[in-house]
Amino acid sequence: MGQSIQLTASDGHTFGAYRADPEGTPKAGLVLVQEIFGVNPHIRAVVDEYAAAGFAVIAPALYDRTERDVELGYGEEDRQKGMKLRENVDWDDSVKDLVAAADALRGAGKVGVIGYCYGGTMSWLGACSGAFDAAVCYYGGGIGNFLDRNATCPVMMHFGAQDQGIPMETVEKIRDAKPDAVIHVYDGAGHGFICDERPSFNQAATDLARSRTLDFFAQHLE
Repeated sequence: MGQSIQLTASDGHTFGAYRADPEGTPKAGLVLVQEIFGVNPHIRAVVDEYAAAGFAVIAPALYDRTERDVELGYGEEDRQKGMKLRENVDWDDSVKDLVAAADALRGAGKVGVIGYCYGGTMSWLGACSGAFDAAVCYYGGGIGNFLDRNATCPVMMHFGAQDQGIPMETVEKIRDAKPDAVIHVYDGAGHGFICDERPSFNQAATDLARSRTLDFFAQHLE
């Protein structure tokens, strides 16, 4: 359904992205942000799902600033590589890439941002950039490190109650600091619960979170 494209950020950095468009007029635009594993087949499949739901969607390749065309799997070796790549990319440089993707979607109407894991934190930073009309953050473990920033759009967050990397103390810290954010916690769900290529995949949590996400975007983007 989708295609590879090239975008240019405000600092002149040119990077790859995956774009998929719906049949007919889009409801809105969505910037969909990768996990630490790059714009891999799973992320492209999620882009295609949201395009099928009526959105024009772009997933920017945020690692292109340090290594191009990264597509990792979910084994331990790839996880370690993904973590190292993430450490080599500046958060605010990545926000520039999100904004460039949003600019490419302006013709679709309002633009939201949605991300997973590393992308969940990036979606929060996108929400604080002034470039988006709504943001959804899935298990963004780094959000607690950026609570000095304030969102300029409505925000929804999803966390797994059994996420070993994001303790509930962190979720409550976020809830206390950002009372306007809509925060959902899913019993029995761990980190990466929407990814059907990971052992932590949880179908019930995935379905409920997606339904809530689509309702949230319908309220704020359409």
